[in-house]
Amino acid sequence: MARVRCITEMGMGVDVHGRDATKAARRAVSDAIRHSSLGFFRMVGKTPQDMIVDVTVGVPDPAAVDTKAVAAELPYGTVTVTAVRGGLEIPAEAGGDSIIIANAAVIVSLDQGDR
Repeated sequence: MARVRCITEMGMGVDVHGRDATKAARRAVSDAIRHSSLGFFRMVGKTPQDMIVDVTVGVPDPAAVDTKAVAAELPYGTVTVTAVRGGLEIPAEAGGDSIIIANAAVIVSLDQGDR
């Protein structure tokens, strides 16, 4: 399968209270895709379901991310989410809580067959 990268979008998401890395990651993915409308599929004989979507989210604790919940932010395609170390954790002044900042890269590819 020869993949051709068509789109790369970046986003940032924040959970202000609760240290919820999944919430921050979902917001980062939402931020990355909410200003896009992809209409080129018919021109190349494809549908939105033909998209191969690879998502990388950077958070301070990658194990804390529910990748299935993050994948649910994408409405179409075959989605793979990978959580990696990144983002930021900003502790509250009084301790006990933190702001979690996640970064996301959403890469959309199409299969070009035997190319």
